Amino acid sequence: MAKRAGAGLPGTPGGPAAGAAAVRATEQAVVAELRSLRARVPQLGGSLVASVDGLLIAHDLPGSVEPAGMAAVTATGLSLAHRIAQTAHGGALHEVVIRGVDGYVVIYAAGPTASLTVLADPDVNVGRLHLESRPAARAVAACLTGTRRP
Repeated sequence: MAKRAGAGLPGTPGGPAAGAAAVRATEQAVVAELRSLRARVPQLGGSLVASVDGLLIAHDLPGSVEPAGMAAVTATGLSLAHRIAQTAHGGALHEVVIRGVDGYVVIYAAGPTASLTVLADPDVNVGRLHLESRPAARAVAACLTGTRRP
C-alpha cells in the first residue's frame, strides 16, 4: 500500500545504496505510523503523508482513492488554509478539518515540510480522531527529520 515520492525524506551520505536504504527505512516507519493510527481509530478510512509541495511520501489508503492526486489536492488545501490562518491570526497552522456528507478529511501539519491527511467516516468521534492523529503527525514529522527514537 505504501508509495514513495521521495520529497521530504532526509538525505543520507554514503552513496546511492545507503541513501536508498535510508529512504526505505523512513518510508517503512511512516507507513507503520499510518497503520497504527488506523488500528487505533476504527472509523478511519485511510491516511497519507505528503510533502508541502504535494508529493506523496507514503499512504495507507483504500483503492478508491488515488494517492498521488490526493497528496496534490491536500497540499493545495493546506497552503490555502495556512494563508488564511496567517492572515487572520498571524500564526502557524496546525490542522484543517473538512466535514463532508460522507465523512471527514483532516489535514495535520507534520513538521515544516509535510502533512498527515486522514479520511474518516461521518460517525467518527472527532475528539478521538484528534487525540490519536495529532501525536501521529508529530511521530511522522520525527520519522521524516530523523529524530525518532527507537
